[in-house]
Amino acid sequence: MASSSAMESLSNEFSSLTERVGKSVVAVHAQHRKFTSGIQWRKGVIVTADHGIRHEESVTVVVEPGVSVSAKVAGRDSSTDIAVLRVVESSLPVAEFSKASAMKLGQFVIALGRSVRGNLVASAGIIGGLSGEWRSWQGGALDQHIRLDLELYPGFSGGPLVGAGGEILGINSRALARGRGVTIPASTVNRVVSELLEKGHIVKPYLGLAMQPVEIPDSLQGALKSKTGTGLLVVHVEPGAPGDQAGILLGDVLAHIDDHPLADMDNLQTLIASAKVGDKRTITLLRGGSAKQVTVTLVDRPGK
Repeated sequence: MASSSAMESLSNEFSSLTERVGKSVVAVHAQHRKFTSGIQWRKGVIVTADHGIRHEESVTVVVEPGVSVSAKVAGRDSSTDIAVLRVVESSLPVAEFSKASAMKLGQFVIALGRSVRGNLVASAGIIGGLSGEWRSWQGGALDQHIRLDLELYPGFSGGPLVGAGGEILGINSRALARGRGVTIPASTVNRVVSELLEKGHIVKPYLGLAMQPVEIPDSLQGALKSKTGTGLLVVHVEPGAPGDQAGILLGDVLAHIDDHPLADMDNLQTLIASAKVGDKRTITLLRGGSAKQVTVTLVDRPGK
């Protein structure tokens, strides 16, 4: 009986926690009929998953069944799958956050969301993996890799991951890691939200080049200081972009950035994403069978 009573008490405690935190959770409807979840991160500011509202400027936020409000997109960042919405009036409570250092492997957690009709839904499990900083396959920088051992059902993206004390550990996403759900740490969400509210986008350096991987023949590798079997063939140069300003031409094969070989596009994106606007990078390229070095000054990608 004592064991049964303890189990019932624990069950009631988690049920109460879900109900309390769920008051901050909403459903987000875009015009193209997709829906995600969201949470009031700051007063009048809803955070949701960017992949559910792409190309939308106005969306509907469902607070609970039969209660909805209009919202405007204040900023979005596909690389971290975060979008920020503004609502004029909201009686929703603001989320309470946890520090990343408080998370532990095997910790019991609850993922919350809302159904398409606005009903609160939940999924329980544990934190199945923790590691340091990482980049999503889209190049977004996250402060910590949090792998979930629970089911993120359709519509759960953008909803919170909740610790046993009711604190928000982060925002869940089904779009950042191929084939599995992860959690965007609260510290990353805070950083991205602040920049989106201030600038409307995340400042990201770029080259302005379209490229594809190619093999570098042995006969040409001798022209390079360090041999590499592959490079990136330039198939398009955006006029006025950093690559164009540096003198990179259509048909050039990029082999190195500084001392880093360019094996593929993911490799290039990681190297560029780790730089800051205003940084200079030396690119070694092959042109007409000869090696050439150019210096690129990275600027913010326009129109984001």
